[in-house]
Amino acid sequence: MKAVFDTSVDSAYDDEIAERYHFPNQYLRLANQTVGDWVVFRQPRASGGSKSYFGAAKVVRIDPDPAKNGHYYAYLEDFFEFARPVPWRLNGDYMEQALRNIQPLSNVGLYLRGRSVRILEGADFVRISDYGLAEVLAPENGRRLGLGVEDVEQAIFEYPTEVQVRRVELMLVNRKIRDANFRQQVCEAYDDSCAVTGLKIINGGGRAEVQAAHIWSVADGGPDIVQNGLALSSTVHWLFDRHLISLTDDYRLLVSHNKVPAELRNLFEKQMDRIRLPTDRRLWPHPSYLKRHREAYMAA
Repeated sequence: MKAVFDTSVDSAYDDEIAERYHFPNQYLRLANQTVGDWVVFRQPRASGGSKSYFGAAKVVRIDPDPAKNGHYYAYLEDFFEFARPVPWRLNGDYMEQALRNIQPLSNVGLYLRGRSVRILEGADFVRISDYGLAEVLAPENGRRLGLGVEDVEQAIFEYPTEVQVRRVELMLVNRKIRDANFRQQVCEAYDDSCAVTGLKIINGGGRAEVQAAHIWSVADGGPDIVQNGLALSSTVHWLFDRHLISLTDDYRLLVSHNKVPAELRNLFEKQMDRIRLPTDRRLWPHPSYLKRHREAYMAA
């Protein structure tokens, strides 16, 4: 069963949305029904939320919280962060059938109290995800993000709902689409500039030469989120992926001088300075991902 999971910007729960969702016992029955299926995440108005849907993930299991009685964790995989937030109302209609059914509509806020986990119809899952995928799949973005015509062809609404749902689920796990979505968000966060060198080159096709690097690699379980990414020029990306350079917790560069070729060291003349970071602090690399990369750097 598909569902909506609400999470506040400054949630009091132990949420790490790319990995887990924390909730009290009152939602256990519904949460158990989502195991093996997809959920979408929404920020409510509380704590400064935008009331928009911002991503989707698959629930793989539910475990009790060993430290807090009466609380549980929904563990997640394949988290997909939408390139643009999905409004909870579109053209005057709520995205969720349960909300559209409420009369009068002024009672929607009252209905949502105590319903941070709620059922989501398959058709609404498709509608929300399609809106969230639209920017990265737009044909005009294909060349810039490295997608071909076959990757951006959606045409899903001509099929029965169950087929639409399956096609959207496949798009959410498609590696080329995930890479394009990750690239778009990381490059945008870093203004298409290398975080280490500051280099910014846009080619004739509008594609930035800078690349989106994962800090904790996808092969090892790392998520496709901006906080697990860095915008790096190709040479710096090569060195970073081979753990010849890394970052401290205060975002200063570490360079393995005995392994980095001498002719490349001029790229790191200011290696003691902090790298260039996104204007929005919420998009800075997550310390836990930096720690994983640094451990591999130390072992290399």
